[in-house]
Amino acid sequence: MSRQDIKPPRKRSLITAAVGAFLLAGIVVGYGFIDRAQSKQEVVDWTKAQAVPTVALAQPLPSSPQQTLTLPGNIQPLNKAAIYARVNGYVKSWDHDIGSSVKAGQVLATIDAPDLDQQLSQAKATLASVRANHQIASLTADRNNILLQKQIVAQQLADQTAADAKAKEAVVDANEANVRQLEAMQSFKRPTAPFDGVVTARNIEIGQLINSGGSGQPLFEVSDLHRVRIYVQVPQAVSAGLVPGLKAMFEMPQYPGVQFDATLTHVSRSMNPTSHSMQVELQADNAAGKFFAGSYCNVHFEIPADANLVRIPSTALVIGSQGTQVATLDGSDKVVLKNVQLGRDLGDSVEVIAGLSPSDRIINNPPETLVAGGTVRVASATPATAAPQSSPPASTH
Repeated sequence: MSRQDIKPPRKRSLITAAVGAFLLAGIVVGYGFIDRAQSKQEVVDWTKAQAVPTVALAQPLPSSPQQTLTLPGNIQPLNKAAIYARVNGYVKSWDHDIGSSVKAGQVLATIDAPDLDQQLSQAKATLASVRANHQIASLTADRNNILLQKQIVAQQLADQTAADAKAKEAVVDANEANVRQLEAMQSFKRPTAPFDGVVTARNIEIGQLINSGGSGQPLFEVSDLHRVRIYVQVPQAVSAGLVPGLKAMFEMPQYPGVQFDATLTHVSRSMNPTSHSMQVELQADNAAGKFFAGSYCNVHFEIPADANLVRIPSTALVIGSQGTQVATLDGSDKVVLKNVQLGRDLGDSVEVIAGLSPSDRIINNPPETLVAGGTVRVASATPATAAPQSSPPASTH
């Protein structure tokens, strides 16, 4: 090809190419700036998103319409009587030992009381003497009344003999009363059972000296165990739900796995100032004779639960300088810290008796950085499988 065939580029084409290259370079640089700014904004947005804590909600646990309350109880007989001596003497014999069944009026023992026997003999002799004196005085008074009608004796003498007969009659009455008293005391030489029951204590031996009165140890103790009383000390916090007629069940260590029925019969309506508890009484049938006086048992009450009672997981509690609180969410997902009053601690859950309502949205395992009024993100109700921890988007430099 000859030099004449090669034509140099035109000046206009060179300028167009230069402008195109410059525009292309500007577009590339501009896109880089925009991409970098966008990456920075994504980092800022991610940082802000991570600053908002994600929390899970604790669902209030279902509660029974009745609250189960278990308390220790003390079993006592329906009736119990300590038999004391009313006369001084010595034990001549005893007829029933511990565990013996007795009927009302059945003799338990015999006491030899020689002093009382002598007093009774003396009282009878004195009574016979005053009766004789009264008889003589009565005859004398009758005779003088007859002589007075015949005007043989004076009125004064007749009146005196009549008054003397009256006085001796009064002496006879007094001595008869004394004899009856001593005869009644004689009956106490043979103490008897006051009702049908079981001899639960015997504290006498043959030949033992017995002193009358209730200052010492009783001779016998008789218990009516056909039905038993169960005494329970109920804490003040749960005393409002206990009313006569409430059904309960109780267990005894010697009968594992067996429950017995009982009925609440009496409420003392008085709080012990030391323990702040109230004594209540239950009764249970003991026809089978399984329950003994003084036994220990566990009584299970079914008390109607408070409609405002909320049961929540223990992990939802916030305990700090403000007392016991629970973190909840309002309609805008803002944190609201509520002071609560706790009831029973059930281990993995607690009962809240005041401060919460069943409709509250409760935060479970609230972070320590949580403050009232703060915004949180609520986690999905259905937890997803574990995923790698998120990391901020990479920025373009």
